Amino acid sequence: MATTEDKHRSTDALISHASSAAQPFNETSSLAGAPTGAQSANTESTRTGSAAFTAVNSLQQDLINTMTDLHQRGWCDGTGGNFSVVANRDPLTLLMAPSGVDKGRVTADALIEVNADGNVTKGNGRASAETLMHLQIVERCQCGAVLHTHSANATVLSKQALHKGCIELEGWEMLKGLRGITTHETTIRVPVVDNNQDLEILCKTAKPLLSEAPYGLLVAGHGLYAWGATLKEARRHVEILEFLLNVHWKQQLLGVR
Repeated sequence: MATTEDKHRSTDALISHASSAAQPFNETSSLAGAPTGAQSANTESTRTGSAAFTAVNSLQQDLINTMTDLHQRGWCDGTGGNFSVVANRDPLTLLMAPSGVDKGRVTADALIEVNADGNVTKGNGRASAETLMHLQIVERCQCGAVLHTHSANATVLSKQALHKGCIELEGWEMLKGLRGITTHETTIRVPVVDNNQDLEILCKTAKPLLSEAPYGLLVAGHGLYAWGATLKEARRHVEILEFLLNVHWKQQLLGVR
C-alpha cells in the first residue's frame, strides 16, 4: 500500500511534467543551432570529397599490395609485368603502374591514371605499350582489373603450346577457384596467341578469343593476362591460373595424365 509520502512524490512528478509540457514553443531558439541550406550543402560536399579521397587511397594501396605480392612470387621480375584496376567507368580511367619500374617497389605517388585512349591523365610516369591490351580486356570482358604476369611457367608453356592455340587444363580441384566453376570435373582452355611488339596487331589477334577465355589469356614466350570483376577476383584468378600452369608443367615432366 502506498504511503502518504509516496502519494506526495507522485503528485509532484505529475505537476512537474504538466508544467514542462505547457512551456511555449520558442521557434527562434529551436532553430538557432540548425545548419542553413548552404552549410548543409558544404558539409555534404566535404563528406563526399573525403569519401572519394579515401576510396582512391584504398584502391592505390590495394594495387600496390597486389603488385608487391606477385613480385615476391617471382611472377614479374625486373620491370616485367603490368597491372591495372578500373578507377572510373565513365569516363573510363585505369589506375596503373607506370612502365619501366620495379613492380615490387612502386609507391602511391608513382602510380598513373590512363584514359580510354591510353594517354596518361594523372601522374608523371609513362604508360606501357601493353596498356592497349588492358583497355581491350576491360572493354571486351567488362572486368574491373587486369593483371599481367611474366612467370617462367607461363612464358615457357605458352611458347610450347602456341601451335595448338591453347593450353587445356582439366581434372584439378583448384579449377574451382575460377568464377563459375563448381567441380573438378571441368576442362578449361586458356587461349595462346603469338607475341608481337606491335600491340595493335597483338590486340587484334586476341580480341575474338577474350569472350570465351577462362579469365586468362597467354601470349607465347611472354606471359599471362588474367582478369576479374574486381581487383580481388583478378588476383585470385591469376593465382589459380599460375598454380594450374605449374601443375601442368610438372604433369608433363612426369609424363602423367
